[in-house]
Amino acid sequence: MSRIGKLPIAIPTGVTVDVKDNMVTVKGKLGELSQEIKREVVVEIKDNEIYVSRVDDAKTSRSFHGLYRALINNMVIGVSEGFEVKQELVGVGYKAEVKGQVLELALGYTHPIHLVLAPEIKIEAEAVKRGNPIITIKSHDKQLLGQVVAKIRSFRPPEPYKGKGIKFVGEQLRRKAGKTAGK
Repeated sequence: MSRIGKLPIAIPTGVTVDVKDNMVTVKGKLGELSQEIKREVVVEIKDNEIYVSRVDDAKTSRSFHGLYRALINNMVIGVSEGFEVKQELVGVGYKAEVKGQVLELALGYTHPIHLVLAPEIKIEAEAVKRGNPIITIKSHDKQLLGQVVAKIRSFRPPEPYKGKGIKFVGEQLRRKAGKTAGK
């Protein structure tokens, strides 16, 4: 039995969950999410809790069991509380500016980078005096949030020598020693 898959998911107040034809729909104060479920997994709602079980003990059923329980749990948390990620721009002259649903980044290239965001994403950029600019990204969809955060980080990943680039707030980077003077 999957240790993650057998745990029930508590449904908080203000959240409604519907299961119809292998489609789970979760609605809450922050939005609505839906996920298609494979036939190897069964989703049931009993006593204000969601239970995920598998049809048989085949390898694919076992692998989907914990996966779909985690996805449904993330959906419930997302529509009730939401998710937030903070990224820090480390480097001289690095800037971030938000214009509606467009993020404009100056990352040391010859041109600014413009990233158009989905309407489910809420983004804020703050320039801290004598500090690094910080980008705060919020969403109720954890999968979409992870994709956007990875895309932003891919524009200038942190490098190991000086630590310049886009990193998560509080992230510890492994630093390398540079060249030593010869002779």
